[in-house]
Amino acid sequence: MQAGSRYISTTSKLLSTPGRPRGLTVTVPVAYIEWMRIGLLHYSAPPVVGGVETILGKHALLMADAGHQVSVIAGRGAPLDPRIAFHQIPLVDSVQANVLSVKSELDQGVVSAKFDSLVSEIASSLDPLLNELDVLIAHNVCSLHKNLALTAALRRRTEQFQRPALILWHHDLAWTASRYRQELHDGYPWNLIRLYWSHAIPVVVSEFRRGELAALMGIEMDRIRVIPNGIAVTQLLGLNTQTVDLANRLELLSASPLILLPVRITRRKNIELALRIVAEMRKQFPRVMLVITGPPGPHNVTNRDYFVMLLSLREQLSVSRCVHFLADVVNDYLPEDVIYGLLRLSDLLLLPSFEEGFGLPVIEASQAKLPVFCSDIPPLRELGGDGAHYFSPNADPVDIASRISAYADASSMIQLRTRLRKYDWSFLYNERIEPLLSEAGKYP
Repeated sequence: MQAGSRYISTTSKLLSTPGRPRGLTVTVPVAYIEWMRIGLLHYSAPPVVGGVETILGKHALLMADAGHQVSVIAGRGAPLDPRIAFHQIPLVDSVQANVLSVKSELDQGVVSAKFDSLVSEIASSLDPLLNELDVLIAHNVCSLHKNLALTAALRRRTEQFQRPALILWHHDLAWTASRYRQELHDGYPWNLIRLYWSHAIPVVVSEFRRGELAALMGIEMDRIRVIPNGIAVTQLLGLNTQTVDLANRLELLSASPLILLPVRITRRKNIELALRIVAEMRKQFPRVMLVITGPPGPHNVTNRDYFVMLLSLREQLSVSRCVHFLADVVNDYLPEDVIYGLLRLSDLLLLPSFEEGFGLPVIEASQAKLPVFCSDIPPLRELGGDGAHYFSPNADPVDIASRISAYADASSMIQLRTRLRKYDWSFLYNERIEPLLSEAGKYP
C-alpha cells in the first residue's frame, strides 16, 4: 500500500472534580489510522437521487472527514465536496446509450462482440483511476445486471492486479429478485453477479441480505460483512453545533435510556435524589445516562458548596461516567436551542424538586414527546395532570428507579429509539466502516 499514516489527536476538557483544576485542556492521541486513497464506484452519484447514491455520498463524506483521500467514479453525478474528487466515465452509467444497447441483447441471452468491445473500453477508462487507489468500493455493480460490461471489466482488472483492494458493497441482488428473472441467464457474464469473488470482501446491508447472498454464492455467512445503512441522528433532530458537540463529547448517543434534568443547581431541585435513582437504574440499564443542564443558582453562595457535594456524591455512587453536569464541561451560558435539542434527544424527563413555583420543563417535555417523571407537588400536578408520573421527593430512590425502569422496559418507543441509535453514522463509521477499510488495506 502506498498510503500514508498519521496520528489523529483531539483536545478534551477534563471533568472537574474536587481537587482537580477546572477546565484543564489536554491533547491526547485517540487513534492511529492508515491514510488511504479510496474510490467509490457506482452507476451514478449525487446529486442523482437514489438510495444507493445517498449512501455512497454519505460514505464518501465520512471517509473524507476521517482524513482519507476520497474519489467518486460514476457515469452521472457532480462533485460532492471540495475534498472529494469526481471522475465521470459515461460508460459506467446504467442508462448510457451503448450500455442500454448491449443490455437489450444480454436480456435476450445474447453475448455479442458489442459486449466484449464495451468491456474493453470500460476497462481502459477505469485503469488509470484504479492505479491511483488503495481501496475500491463498488456499490451494487457486482450484484445487479444494470451494466454487466462494467462488472466484467472490474472482474478482469481486479483479478489481474492485487491493487486496489476490492470491497463489493451489495445493496440489492438481481439473482434473488423475481422481477429480474427473465433478464438473467446461466453462464457468462450473468454468473459474475452470483459468484463469490475470492479476491474481494463482500458487504451487505442487512442480516437478511447476508443469508440471501451466502445461499446464492454457496459460501459461509461469516465470510460476508454486514454494515447497515444509517442516519445522522443529530441532523434529523435539528441539533445545533453546540448541542452536537456536547452529544459527541459525552457520548450521549450511546445512552440507554437518556434522562434529562433541565434545572439549575440549587438544593430545592433535589438533584441528589436523581443521582441515587440513576445509580439504582444502572443495575438494569448499564448504559443509562443523566444530564443536568444548569449551573449553580446565581443568588445563593451556598449553591457552589451544593455543587461540590453533588460531585462528591457522584464519585461515591460510581456514576461519574453516566451522570453529566453540563456546568462541569461548559463554561458559557447554554442558549435555549441547546436545551431544546437535548429535550429532543432524550428519552425521559426527571424532575425531583422539593418545590417549584411553576415547572416549565414539564411543558417543554410534553412538546418534545418525553414522558415526565416528577415530584408530586402542586405546581407540577397542575401542569402534568394525569399525563405525568409522580413520586414523593422524599421517596426511596430504589422504588422510583424501579418505576422508571419498568416504564422504560415496557415502552416500545424508548426501546426502539435507544436500540436504533447504533445506526447513527458516527457509530457505524467508527465501529464498522473504518475497521473494514483497515482490513481491506491488508487483504487478501
